[in-house]
Amino acid sequence: MNDVLTVRGLSVTVRETALVSDVDLTVGAGERVGLIGESGSGKSLTALSILGLLPEDVRAGGSVRLDGVDHELVGADERRMSRVRGRDIAMVFQEPMTALNPTMRIGDQIAETMLVHKTLSKPAARTAAADLLERVQLPAETLRAYPHQLSGGQRQRVVLALALANDPALLICDEPTTALDVTVQALVLDLIVRGVVDRSSALLFITHDLAVVATVCERVLVMYGGRVVEAGPVNEVFTRPRHRYTEGLLAASDLETTSRRLTTIPGNVPPAGRFPSGCVFRTRCAHATALCEETPAWSGSEAEGFACHHPAAQGSLEGVADA
Repeated sequence: MNDVLTVRGLSVTVRETALVSDVDLTVGAGERVGLIGESGSGKSLTALSILGLLPEDVRAGGSVRLDGVDHELVGADERRMSRVRGRDIAMVFQEPMTALNPTMRIGDQIAETMLVHKTLSKPAARTAAADLLERVQLPAETLRAYPHQLSGGQRQRVVLALALANDPALLICDEPTTALDVTVQALVLDLIVRGVVDRSSALLFITHDLAVVATVCERVLVMYGGRVVEAGPVNEVFTRPRHRYTEGLLAASDLETTSRRLTTIPGNVPPAGRFPSGCVFRTRCAHATALCEETPAWSGSEAEGFACHHPAAQGSLEGVADA
């Protein structure tokens, strides 16, 4: 399996304050990888770094390479990145209205995506726009609609059609179903999976919803404090977590307890850039010792490993992965 996306030593800083540190990840062709963690853990910053969409005062370091693109994405100028975005990498954001032009008809917006990158002629792009809307289960009359005339779920499906228009090698989804009701969420998730499977695209799926990851993804990376703290196959990580943060996330998501009481992780996620030195989770961890003031080494391979001084026993949390 070829690696579509290869990230090495990715860092994100603002005025020399680290927001994301030493992130390594790969996503292969046809592979669906989840990136999970609480809000403020660095998930979206990682995605924006890959796309070169960080604010002006925020800097990315390290390396981001995309198969088929002959230049380094970190530090690439806007001209180069504009050729990559929408053609080689596409993104579905949480709020679809941020990706749609309120003054343009839906059909024109989808066609424009293909015309800008010169992947199709104008007549062919119009036909392809209609086909894409059919694939995301929207009626033909949607072509002439404006974004404000559609529901939230319909707009999100339009954004997915936009993202898939140029058959990107990598699709990044950042909390794409958070604002949708359960029925529409299930439909959009199914469309995302089918969209990447049919094209053998790579998928990086960012969310805090573990049940969604269990449904959509094959492999998962757990982020906290701007670092990847655990990685592995979804079923393995969700039933036998090693990092204490992963263990806490799973316990907080598992409602099938005899007491029906939700377990919570003590404390709150610190503001960006204010995580403790050493193990970034130590101030919230019941198992922390003086050893945790040192940064834990990564144990295992990049695809399947963890970084924790006091890892959880390889017990079982059966049922979470099937949520």
